[in-house]
Amino acid sequence: MSEEATPPGTETLVGLTTTEAVKRREKYGPNEIEEKKKSPFLKYLGYFWGPIPWMIELAAVLSFLVHHWPDFIIIMILLFSNTFLGFWEELQAGNAIAALKKHLALRAKVKRDGNWTMMPARDLVPGDLVRLRIGDIVPADINLCSGDALEIDQSALTGESLPVTRGPGSLVYAGSIVKRGELDGVVSATGKNTYFGKTAGLVTSTVITSHFQKAVLGIGNFLVVLAAALVVLILVVAVLRGDQVTTTLQFALVLIVAAIPVAMPTVLSVSMAVGAKILASKKAIVSRLAAVEEMAGLDMLCSDKTGTLTQNKLTLGEPVLIGAHNEKELLLAAALASRAEDEDVIDLTILDSLDDDNELKTFHIRHFQPFNPVSKRTEVEVEGADGEIFKVSKGAPQVILELASNLGDIAGTVQESIGTLASRGFRALGVARTDKEGNWGFLGILPLYDPPRKDSRETIDMAKSMGIGVKMITGDQLAIAKEIAAELNLGQNVLDAKVFDKKAQLDDIIENADGFAQVFPEHKYHIVEALQRRGHITGMTGDGVNDAPALKKADVGIAVSGATDAARAAADIVLLAPGLSVIIDAVKESRNTFQRMNNYATYRIAETIRVLVVMTLSILVFNFYPVTAVMIVLLALLNDGAILSIAYDNVHYSDKPEVWNMQRVLTLSTALGATGVVGTFLLFYFAEQYLHLERGVIQTLLYLKFSVAGHLTIFVTRTRKSFLSIRPSTILLSAVIITQLVATTIAVNGLFMEPLGWQLAALVWGYAFIWFLIEDQVKLFIHRTSG
Repeated sequence: MSEEATPPGTETLVGLTTTEAVKRREKYGPNEIEEKKKSPFLKYLGYFWGPIPWMIELAAVLSFLVHHWPDFIIIMILLFSNTFLGFWEELQAGNAIAALKKHLALRAKVKRDGNWTMMPARDLVPGDLVRLRIGDIVPADINLCSGDALEIDQSALTGESLPVTRGPGSLVYAGSIVKRGELDGVVSATGKNTYFGKTAGLVTSTVITSHFQKAVLGIGNFLVVLAAALVVLILVVAVLRGDQVTTTLQFALVLIVAAIPVAMPTVLSVSMAVGAKILASKKAIVSRLAAVEEMAGLDMLCSDKTGTLTQNKLTLGEPVLIGAHNEKELLLAAALASRAEDEDVIDLTILDSLDDDNELKTFHIRHFQPFNPVSKRTEVEVEGADGEIFKVSKGAPQVILELASNLGDIAGTVQESIGTLASRGFRALGVARTDKEGNWGFLGILPLYDPPRKDSRETIDMAKSMGIGVKMITGDQLAIAKEIAAELNLGQNVLDAKVFDKKAQLDDIIENADGFAQVFPEHKYHIVEALQRRGHITGMTGDGVNDAPALKKADVGIAVSGATDAARAAADIVLLAPGLSVIIDAVKESRNTFQRMNNYATYRIAETIRVLVVMTLSILVFNFYPVTAVMIVLLALLNDGAILSIAYDNVHYSDKPEVWNMQRVLTLSTALGATGVVGTFLLFYFAEQYLHLERGVIQTLLYLKFSVAGHLTIFVTRTRKSFLSIRPSTILLSAVIITQLVATTIAVNGLFMEPLGWQLAALVWGYAFIWFLIEDQVKLFIHRTSG
């Protein structure tokens, strides 16, 4: 496709009317690319043929071959139930996340009916006049109109590593990023007709597995390997004893089923989706779901000052006149270099300070060069009512000062004024104008004050109490940064960007600093890199296009409220409201999610150890199958179905960053599992020696004990303190009660097993509750001794 083209119909650049846009939308359709997704139900029907469930299927086949119809029916119910549960919960989670991501939908500045307006990019149609600014993701294929050239990053589309320059008459592709400049253009293609849309079929996405997901999946592998080792031992002994091979093999396969954490992927997905929905209600949208759990380990947060720690509501102080004759002249020049439609907070503050904005209408803006983080200034070419043409610039005072033709004469005065203002917490904005000879003259300084947010200090103190260090990052003067840091109790070890010129011990310097001033976006990347080398799980906030590399590099990239499209695309979490408290809320919720998953993992390992060890020892020592294959399948069906509700459980977030401590998890799980083994064999001994029950009834007795005690274990593992310390959620409690009533009814009435009767069922419940109290004391002992 040619990149040079003459934009059709761009002579007037008036844009479309709403009526014309509606007609074109009917013709061309919405500006979006439909992804070809596999049906969620078909995806979960694939569960039947996955690498883990083949053992369940093989057990069903063996049951069919030996005509064990009850076993066959129950196993098939297990397969279909897990398929449906997985499908339903994933569908709910997917719908929730899709709804959340609508908040992140790309928006574009479009001229409709003669007025500039912001609208969803999906509503663009060919012929729309669009304004592209630094940080925007190009919303469609666009022919550029007159003006300065843009720098475009189209590496995601073409593989070009460096930005390319595109000027008037050039075509820029949907999906590329504006790195520098500002220009209007006319939409030439939308949706599937764009360059990106035509090649989207060739693009594949990479699924990134988070550290926590890897740990949880590692637990699953551990359980399967443990089960396989014990099953091999059972098979060897069975063969030596001459037991029936098909029955033993069927039992062994179903035993492995009991060890497989079938519900783990669904519990993981639902837990993260629940966390994401809660964060969305607090104005934090998760763009990468795994970030919900990764934030649990966050121990260092690098936060922007403006808009995050401060209110981003500027007030104008007493102007400092240098070359200007009066305050009105200085404000008028600054206003000429401002543009209301860009909705920039500095521009709006300056424009609002004018006594009479009608005077602006007597000037004609011939050329507007917008602010960018590299040049740090805005420049406009203006024509006055008398025909005089001159330039005005506003921006960082040091940068504006460098333009002045009389730099040597005024440098000292300007620097002193900047320092004085900074020491009082004021940001300084320099303003300059050219004379008739084209020489720049420094007009003066506009002091702008952005007060700290009322909740910032309290939130920072809370972050510190949660084990999170906070470092302030700002492009403002060092004195301003120190003043704000003092107000927020951040510390006074605030360094300026010169520190990055040092090579020796730079990582130490960065780690020990309380904040950084006068930084450029590339410095953020170095800060994140240094902190990660020091072993910190680092979060970084950002809002500009040049912040994107740092946001990508950070363990948790956070696009603050009002961030550019490029920053939002690079971030893991996008804030819709200003302030640091949103981030801290996100950390709290992520720690809650981590605890739910940690509780589930501990429970699952403990239960697997309990069942496998009891089975193995019973077969090897007593030559007795303590439960039947159908019972094992029922345990897996009822317990896994109810345990999904743990994603909604009540927990208290930890005061320290959550670190996956596999040794502690395995120690606690093993202790609880061993306690359960002892309790089960004592019940077996009591039933056989004192109650003189038949082996079939004992199997039912042990089945009910496994079921009831198993679910009571989740109430042990869900708290670090006494099980009474945190009230379980209603949904978890209800799910456990319902499934255990079902299990008890099956056991009492002898469905697929020998009937137990209500008296023995009551005995099992009482016995299981006593051992539940013992398990809780074992847990408390483990936590006390392990620290």
